[in-house]
Amino acid sequence: MHSFLRLSPFRAISFDLDDTLYNNKPIIAAAEVQLLRWLQQQYPATAAWSQGDWRNLKLQVLSQQPQLIHDTSATRQAVLHRGLKRLGYDDTVAHQGAIDGLNYFYRQRSDFKVSAAVLTLLRELAEYWPLVGITNGNVDEQAIGLDGVFSFVLHPGNGVRMKPFPDLFMMAAEKLDVTPAELLHVGDHPDTDVKGARMAGCQTIWLNPGYGQTARKLPGALLPHCSIASLAQLRPLLLIQHSLC
Repeated sequence: MHSFLRLSPFRAISFDLDDTLYNNKPIIAAAEVQLLRWLQQQYPATAAWSQGDWRNLKLQVLSQQPQLIHDTSATRQAVLHRGLKRLGYDDTVAHQGAIDGLNYFYRQRSDFKVSAAVLTLLRELAEYWPLVGITNGNVDEQAIGLDGVFSFVLHPGNGVRMKPFPDLFMMAAEKLDVTPAELLHVGDHPDTDVKGARMAGCQTIWLNPGYGQTARKLPGALLPHCSIASLAQLRPLLLIQHSLC
């Protein structure tokens, strides 16, 4: 645990989800494999494409429709639709296939549970502060066990930009009826979480390395208020902070 800036009193805590409350990397990797298999079963012409082909198409789609970068679900649906058409399926079939494929991927990437230890920690913290989620991803927070733990979870899309843009942090502060400075954000990424929260005027705690990971990230342009090596370190850090308020 390292302290870089003095924490001021705060009234709410926001958490990043992916790689902060669980290790998202193997979950996404497995979901991508399952989606590829599903596509090949439902749309046999897709057997001609590898994951690399789909990744290249994604880059093409985002270069032509840069607004999609702030909506992972809309991006995936657009890529699936474009890919199915390119592989010879008509627009109606490609449209429905893109919807079904997105829904299938959404279920697969949300097919896990947040650990009991993390849920216990969150519930302890929720006795003192309202907790919310702020994520750039599209995980189903209810399916993974966060229903009832967070007051709400915010996702980008529909004109709301991803972190590190300030949109989600400002929305969270407004919904919580606190100032940005009274919102403490916990996340693993030095840019999207630490820099994003600091630029929005929030306080930050940096989880480094990310949940279930060993590789430490290099700091970004702005330092967090504190850094921790595991979520368990939040308990003494924040409860001591509460006792001082």
